[in-house]
Amino acid sequence: MACRISELVIDCAGPERLAAFWSQVLGYAELGREDDGSIGIGPPDTGSGGLRPTLVLSPGSDPRPGKLRLRIAVSATDRDQDAELERLLALGARPAEADRAGIGRRLLLADPEGNEFCLVRARGRSAP
Repeated sequence: MACRISELVIDCAGPERLAAFWSQVLGYAELGREDDGSIGIGPPDTGSGGLRPTLVLSPGSDPRPGKLRLRIAVSATDRDQDAELERLLALGARPAEADRAGIGRRLLLADPEGNEFCLVRARGRSAP
């Protein structure tokens, strides 16, 4: 058996704010809080340990917004990329560096703390 990614930890200045943002983006729910201020979020039906990874938003004294060595990529499950882009912008995402914002099938965005992520057009899905 191989390993799977079970959780991703994001250091941030405001765990509450990012937990709320990523919960709305991914349809996740809060799973728990740690004494250090970390907030875990994940799928509401399976919680931790399911096939989809959980996110842990951990308070950090030196969060580094911008291009990370690991970038989260999301794709819409029930709407086209343009409609999902509108939804993400309404939740608080913003375009990241306009000169790099349209990378082929990916749109480069930033979460409310400036961490970059991509909105990917689903492969094999034709435009409506």
